Amino acid sequence: MSAEATNSATPGPVSGAVTPAVPRRKSRARIDLRRLGRAALLGPTARGRLPDAISHVVDAHRAHHPDADLEPLRRAYVLAESSHRGQMRKSGEPYITHPLAVTLILAELGAETTTLTASLLHDTVEDTDVTLDQVGEQFGEEVRFLVDGVTKLEKVDYGAAAEPETFRKMLVATGNDVRVMSIKLADRLHNMRTLGVMRPEKQARIAKVTRDVLIPLAERLGVQALKTELEDLVFAILHREEYEHTRGLIAENAARAEDPLTEMADEMRTVLREAGIQAEVLIRPRHFVSVHRVSRKRGRLRGADFGRLLVLVNEDADCYGVLGELHTCMTPVVSEFKDFIAVPKFNLYQSLHTAVAREDGQVAEVLIRTHQMHKVAEAGVVALGNPYAGPADEQAAAGDGERADPTRPGWLSRLLDWQEAAPDPDTFWSTLREDLAQDREITVFRPDGGTLGLPEGATCVDAAYAQYGEDAHACIGARVNGRLATLSTVLRDGDSVQLLMGQDPASEPSREWLEHAHTPGARIAIQRWIASHPAPGETGADQSEDGAPFRQPAENAPGAQEQPAFRPGAEGAGGRPAAGVLADRPGAAVRLAGCCTPVPPDEITGFAVRGGAVTVHRAGCTAVARMHDAGRAEVGVRWGDTTECRVTLVAESFVRPHLLADLTEAMAQEGAEIVSATVEPPTQQRVRHTYTVELPDAGRLPGLMRAMRNVAGVYDVSRAHAPAQRV
Repeated sequence: MSAEATNSATPGPVSGAVTPAVPRRKSRARIDLRRLGRAALLGPTARGRLPDAISHVVDAHRAHHPDADLEPLRRAYVLAESSHRGQMRKSGEPYITHPLAVTLILAELGAETTTLTASLLHDTVEDTDVTLDQVGEQFGEEVRFLVDGVTKLEKVDYGAAAEPETFRKMLVATGNDVRVMSIKLADRLHNMRTLGVMRPEKQARIAKVTRDVLIPLAERLGVQALKTELEDLVFAILHREEYEHTRGLIAENAARAEDPLTEMADEMRTVLREAGIQAEVLIRPRHFVSVHRVSRKRGRLRGADFGRLLVLVNEDADCYGVLGELHTCMTPVVSEFKDFIAVPKFNLYQSLHTAVAREDGQVAEVLIRTHQMHKVAEAGVVALGNPYAGPADEQAAAGDGERADPTRPGWLSRLLDWQEAAPDPDTFWSTLREDLAQDREITVFRPDGGTLGLPEGATCVDAAYAQYGEDAHACIGARVNGRLATLSTVLRDGDSVQLLMGQDPASEPSREWLEHAHTPGARIAIQRWIASHPAPGETGADQSEDGAPFRQPAENAPGAQEQPAFRPGAEGAGGRPAAGVLADRPGAAVRLAGCCTPVPPDEITGFAVRGGAVTVHRAGCTAVARMHDAGRAEVGVRWGDTTECRVTLVAESFVRPHLLADLTEAMAQEGAEIVSATVEPPTQQRVRHTYTVELPDAGRLPGLMRAMRNVAGVYDVSRAHAPAQRV
């Protein structure tokens, strides 16, 4: 949508820009923008007649939609040409050449008439006196919505936030109609093709945004034809030396007289013809970035590494028939087989992937798909036409009156959810780039039969916030595939996840959850809670309630990566109310110290702390000496009649599967209610578990510890003691 880009027909690159020689997918010649520029200057043609300037668009559109009504395209071109008349691009070409080129890109991908109409008009509201109301009156609400979705916000109104806020607006519009992003991607592709007149620093800035935001969006929407060319154009600008080296490799391979891919394609055609399978075998040259990646992975490239073989058939069943014949008559590379037909990718992609080898060691990758799968693989959501029209071309409406969008995948729904919570444009912009960098999605199953779509690498923390939003602050644990698991557990595709929620309305998340949160929704929710609940060290307090110095754990200190399997109780580091302890200070609040968790019949001592409270420690606790050194007044305390107790136990064990589940089950059988638990990362095949439990009777404590020691793999169980004071 920038009026600053140059024409691809301008002789030679300007300002050092490099345009990669990407092989064209179709034989149709690229649109001659100079000729169209001259045609545009002549103005619109007679009413009812299609202008010559859109003949390329019409030809491409009719190839996909032979019965399409072309009248909206004629009227859209007339309005766009007249409103942009007099505006020029940096190259000196009439500006109308830009919307024409963008529309041709979409027409070649198979976009329907409404999308092409909006594409012709996509810059009119932004750069001319045409208003959205005028677009709506002349072309309908759908075209109005699409044009509005791709219209940039003004810098005069938004300042530095204009770009991120424009993308936020565009993504929200995409949530209602994916065709908005289709137009934006085609618009960026043409601007990237014609970036030569820009200053090098501006080329680099635009290329970086394209790399970080637009290319991942093209991948997620399945528009591979746009994604691969955008990758090559960005590669040429941001990695000039690597691009030149790759171009040299491709040129060197093209000069070879022998082409193993051609020979293997001929062999495949023979195999499939003899098997009676009607199939088309094509050679698909790799684009520049793909060749670069393969060369980094494999080192020296051979002839078959510069392309892949594509087999197109008519029916899904034929795909598996082709696979069987190739694996029977040729030498398959079994490790390269992937079935994206039975399990499609999250971006609509379907295909069988395999590889076959020749006797000389040349290995060719093979893609097997139907013609329809190939159309979707190339054009993604664009190939779906109007996703909101029913079989009779009627709008399908959801039960709440909103559009029913079959193309809105889980990643887009999650993105739309968390962007609402992003507090400012900078957070949104940085989080968007981080989110889009996670390019693979997994599906996990809930106990109620529902599913959660999450990015690869997501943990139970992410699942909790994906399912419950900010109510996930109350999550105390999880079961993964029926087994208790820490909230830091990384989930895999197909896992069953049951999230265990606490009942305390004052529940709060652990600050360590941030280290295990991969989704923006989880991170933003946790960060918002932390911002509204600063830790004592963040408010200037340097001591805990019992007088012990408060220290945040060092970022790389042992235990800094520990993840509670259950949320700690709300009593905090200062301890919990001790209803069963009597103190020689009437009316004072008595609390059990969290460092040593005394229980009957432990010998105990008490100290007065700030606020008139009394904190109770075991007599042997290392904190007692610190309290004496700090001059804390000692208070006489003794156990009352109650037998209930809370105690912290430390179990030392060897690493083995299902240990956590067996240990917690043994504790439950002894009547222990687990309040919180921490499992430290294993070291030298040993692991340390810390549990705070409540017992209805302190007399059960020895039996509980004995039951824990009897669990296979556990070699020691002890009461927790306060850690030695650090100097």
